Amino acid sequence: MSLHARPVPQPPQRQQSGPDLDDELAAERAHLSNSRAALHRMRERAEALFATGDKVAGDAYTAEQLGRHLARRVAELADDPRTPLFFGRLDFGDADAEHSGHRYHVGRRHVTDEQGEPLVLDWRAPVSRSFYRASARDPQGLAVRRRFGFGNGVLTSFEDEHLDRGEELGTASRILTAEIERPRVGPMRDIVATIQPEQDELVRADLAASICVQGAPGTGKTAVGLHRAAYLLYLHRERLRRSKVLVVGPNRAFLGYIAAVLPALGEVEVEQATVEDLVDRVAVRAVDPPAVATLKHDARMAEVLRRAVDAYVGEPTEPTVVSDGSFRWRIGLEPLHRLVRETREEALPYAVGRERIRARVVGLLQRQAEARRAESPSDAWLRRMGRSKPVTAFLDAVWPALTPDGLLHALLADPARLAAAADGLLTPDEQALLAGQPPVAAGTDGRPTGTPGAGAVSGGTRLGRTPKATRWTAADAVLLDEAAGLIERPAGYGHVVVDEAQDLSPMQCRVIARRSEHGSLTLLGDLAQATAPWAATDWRVSLRHLGKPDAAVVPLTVGFRVPADVLAFANRLLPALAVDVPPAESLRRDGALGVRTVTDLAAATVVEVRTALTHEGSIGVIAADDAVDGLRAALAEAGVETATADDPETAARVIVMPATLVKGLEYDHVIVVEPAAIVAAEPRGLHRLYVVLTRAVSRLSVLHSAPLPAPLDQPTGR
Repeated sequence: MSLHARPVPQPPQRQQSGPDLDDELAAERAHLSNSRAALHRMRERAEALFATGDKVAGDAYTAEQLGRHLARRVAELADDPRTPLFFGRLDFGDADAEHSGHRYHVGRRHVTDEQGEPLVLDWRAPVSRSFYRASARDPQGLAVRRRFGFGNGVLTSFEDEHLDRGEELGTASRILTAEIERPRVGPMRDIVATIQPEQDELVRADLAASICVQGAPGTGKTAVGLHRAAYLLYLHRERLRRSKVLVVGPNRAFLGYIAAVLPALGEVEVEQATVEDLVDRVAVRAVDPPAVATLKHDARMAEVLRRAVDAYVGEPTEPTVVSDGSFRWRIGLEPLHRLVRETREEALPYAVGRERIRARVVGLLQRQAEARRAESPSDAWLRRMGRSKPVTAFLDAVWPALTPDGLLHALLADPARLAAAADGLLTPDEQALLAGQPPVAAGTDGRPTGTPGAGAVSGGTRLGRTPKATRWTAADAVLLDEAAGLIERPAGYGHVVVDEAQDLSPMQCRVIARRSEHGSLTLLGDLAQATAPWAATDWRVSLRHLGKPDAAVVPLTVGFRVPADVLAFANRLLPALAVDVPPAESLRRDGALGVRTVTDLAAATVVEVRTALTHEGSIGVIAADDAVDGLRAALAEAGVETATADDPETAARVIVMPATLVKGLEYDHVIVVEPAAIVAAEPRGLHRLYVVLTRAVSRLSVLHSAPLPAPLDQPTGR
């Protein structure tokens, strides 16, 4: 279904002056007041129950669980008077048997009166689907769809579409357009009032389905992912409260930017994290050279680590004999070989396999004891046998205890161990790169010669004599998480939303796959905005690493936020980015684009910011990372208050951001300072510039003293 405006046979009724319409507007305002009062009563009841919950609970555990439930309920019923409590109304005609003659107001949460009758329906309720999906060609039983215009929480206007008469505005709606284009300062807002049919289809996808959204700039892919999480929590409340929902973002600035969306929809228990948060097992105190980091993020490292773990499993070499008072229990080599072989075949996490071996050895001892004593041993006896020295010694010989950092430390410190695990996977030069050694000649057996001592440098990793003394890198943290997944079974989530996923390496994809093995994924990204050295070029490859090879890949190409002139300017870069993605098209024709050659970048930036401050909305000044401090200083000297990515709660309208941190963010007015410097700062600089240029949702100003990158000087189509 196209997002472009459809033919409108008759003009829909808009809010205008007149006694009847004034009365109608007054009635809607009264309904809003009644609804807010009802929500306030609902919250008061929840607060009263929370205050007395410990007195009605039967025990401490029940009291704690009830307290958590009621505290969550109180938070879910919070009301922001600046936010419209409802944004639409559905009037059903006679064509719908179930809802014939009914009228429903649609809003962010469900509100009932004192008799339990609905005053506002949750936007996620089944009947609310018609608000987003109904059209003149398919009215879905609706006679009239009404949209409301608001200003600071005050209902100011309404707009009707008589779908039963073939009247439909689509994206020509003035109220819809005003909401999409409304200037924004501060965190990202929800889009429940403006969700389009294609977006709604993704939002309401079944929990069992994993989907990948290839979303061009301004198409609302982030909002789609967050609203899908809210929808799934509404539909599968108890299931997802147990298994939880996780949102993964590229950095803390991005997570701060989106943090208010789900609470505004009444969802307060969704976890948010970066990939770095998920792999936070060791302190990161060193930095890998790019070539080493890229190698550590390579998918081949998963098999190298698997082989390294498997190499610790040995074969029994002698029977196990355990003294038990006056008895001696003996297990021969054949049954010991059998239980090790069977446990290997089960492909369990390594630590689980070790405990399975212990349990099976104790089981063999138990059978002998039962046969001799004609009675079953006690639980204490079973525990004592499992901890006995002969059993522990056997375990340490054939299935020794292993830790993630111990495994990786041993692998990087011992070229022979690394060569065995990497045989046929990594070249000798790649093995030397991992071990922090220069390329080495191979020995007669084909393996690299030489052994680094303590203190060897693996890229940026400084290997100490022990894992705790080692200075690990961010890429090592990803490898340690892989190792941990081989050793122990990690906790998973019922649903995971991953934004800016185009920058995930294969090994980072595996980090997320371990946490969604039994759940579903919403993957969001844009291959054209991929800036990492290991960035994705094909979603199918990423989906295989994520463990969801059959997930649907759905393109979103119609933009609602980035103006057409700005998008056309940024799209000049697409041919140089070497990615197979459809170019974005914008429905907005309002924005402004200015490109100026200047001699003093700092002075020109101050002038541009002052001009931008005469308009409404947020202002993002974006430059190469090493230019940020200088620009902030120039603005401060000029008396302009600014903030940085570290100040997500600031009231300052002007944010000065390094180009490397703006992915996923947006500002009403973006001032890009020296595009050539942004491009020169990293290998995928043109991709970074594409990201930077598409952060503007109203106006884009480009200031440069050096020549623009070649693609921007040549306005070509695609």
